[in-house]
Amino acid sequence: MTGLIGKKVGMTSVFDDTGNNIPVTVIEIEPCVITQIKSMDVDGYDAIQIATVEKREKLVSKAMKGHFAKANTTPKRYLREMRDFVPEGAKVGDTLNLSDVFREKTYIDVVGTTKGKGFQGVVKRHGFSGVGGRTHGQHNRERAPGSIGQSSDPSRVFKGMKMGGRTGNQRVKIKRLEIVKIIPESNLILIKGAVPGPKNRVVEVYNHEQR
Repeated sequence: MTGLIGKKVGMTSVFDDTGNNIPVTVIEIEPCVITQIKSMDVDGYDAIQIATVEKREKLVSKAMKGHFAKANTTPKRYLREMRDFVPEGAKVGDTLNLSDVFREKTYIDVVGTTKGKGFQGVVKRHGFSGVGGRTHGQHNRERAPGSIGQSSDPSRVFKGMKMGGRTGNQRVKIKRLEIVKIIPESNLILIKGAVPGPKNRVVEVYNHEQR
């Protein structure tokens, strides 16, 4: 799978050739450095490890300092592996740019982490309508889940019951998003539609056809 590491900048809209207004997500993809190349003989699979975004050297462990030194690059904040993707003639320390991997009018998959909502009740988390009004003594049950289990048989709550809990902050993949425009001089890529996560959240962008 071919791909790079990017950062969600935000959303805007652009006009196509026919005058239609298309909502797009702007993703900044800085040049990614190849920090490791894995092979079938040594590691059991083919892959490259890429890294991006500068990181202060004092925040990097000695082991990682040596890892980046082998690639002849400065410490990076984000590292990802791209399996079954080893560019021809690639070697450790090479740089992959946006235009090396992606083309306009092709499709990609974007992986990101959704916004965290914290602990939420069943009304917000699962769309429950609540128990009902305030009649017949129900003065505080409007947003309650209601009964969740059985009586003497089987006398327990089944696993997987929809209840309150942590909402969001999950790894999500959005498939087959179209690349509307690439701006290589600014390291920007414009994708039709929305991608998971808030602004400035790191995302992984993969070529859809090559997965």
